[in-house]
Amino acid sequence: MKNRKYYEQLFNKYPDVVTLSQFRNMLGGIGDGTARKLMRENRVKHYYIRSTYLIPKAWVIDYVLSDHYAEYKDQLKAQV
Repeated sequence: MKNRKYYEQLFNKYPDVVTLSQFRNMLGGIGDGTARKLMRENRVKHYYIRSTYLIPKAWVIDYVLSDHYAEYKDQLKAQV
């Protein structure tokens, strides 16, 4: 099982606050629609400012460690 330290190291190259595009890459290249769906359903904590999604990297890590991602990742073509 992967832990927070693993993901902090994996996502080290990303800035502390990522855009939707960067978030998609962090999750293995998921589609735009899938990423936006996760935002709309509030599965991933985020800020929505001037029609732009901004996600703190710590919240991305919280999501990939969540129960929802553990169940949902099997449906995704790409995984972290």
